[in-house]
Amino acid sequence: MSLLKKGSAPLAILIIVAVLGIAQSAYIVKQTERAVVLQLGKPKSGPMGPGLHFKLPFVQNVIYFDSRLLEYDARPAEILTKDKKNMVVDNYSKWRISDPLQFYRTVRSIPRAQARLDDIIYAELRVALGRYTLIEIISSDRTSIMEEVTKTSNELLSPYGIEVKDVRIKRTDLPPENARAIYGRMRAERERMAKQYRSQGNEAAARITAQADKERAITLADANLKAEILRGEGDGIATKIYADSFGKDQRFYSFKKSLEAYEKSFKKNTKVILSSDNPFLQYMK
Repeated sequence: MSLLKKGSAPLAILIIVAVLGIAQSAYIVKQTERAVVLQLGKPKSGPMGPGLHFKLPFVQNVIYFDSRLLEYDARPAEILTKDKKNMVVDNYSKWRISDPLQFYRTVRSIPRAQARLDDIIYAELRVALGRYTLIEIISSDRTSIMEEVTKTSNELLSPYGIEVKDVRIKRTDLPPENARAIYGRMRAERERMAKQYRSQGNEAAARITAQADKERAITLADANLKAEILRGEGDGIATKIYADSFGKDQRFYSFKKSLEAYEKSFKKNTKVILSSDNPFLQYMK
């Protein structure tokens, strides 16, 4: 029994060493990854596709890279257009690691790759947009510009093991100082148009008021004329009726007129000094 116990210890050690060796030599690459094997810090083999692989334990190590399509959202930057207009461009790009081994040799990590993407794509955007006016960029030619930038950026980043699939402008803005100046001009233009509309409205109101006053004056004049004509005709008819009526009896006519004269002359607190034989008082006797 003691011999078995003495022989089992080395066997256990061998088993442990074998398990550790297998654990250190075997590695699995996922479906969404590619791997590069390094030996003493230098690329040895790769890229390794999905599946189970083996390496030398303790001497080699494995670095994994994402093989899926990646997105990089760049910081907004100012660009000068063909018509000398400053604009702030916010762009993003779709890219992937096409050659993991070359990628590791040149940029090594995704943050450094994004820095290269930022430099090269921004430079290409600045060159491409500098050949177009502001109106062309924001309206008609944006698609062709983006295709041109994507193609050129892909060619420049290919030596880094990077494939650029698409570059797009997410948003275009004006710099703050330009925006304030444009908003100021827009406000001044709107105020000018408002004043013009108010002036035209006041002019139209004055014209309408003058026309209404003219029509009112004409209407009143016509009405007064008709009233005067009717009044004159009425007075004429009344005079004729009076004349016909009083002409039948001269004494009654004289008596009626005298009474009207008395009524107008002898009002309250009125003093009249006349002789007793005055004809005016003939009906007062």
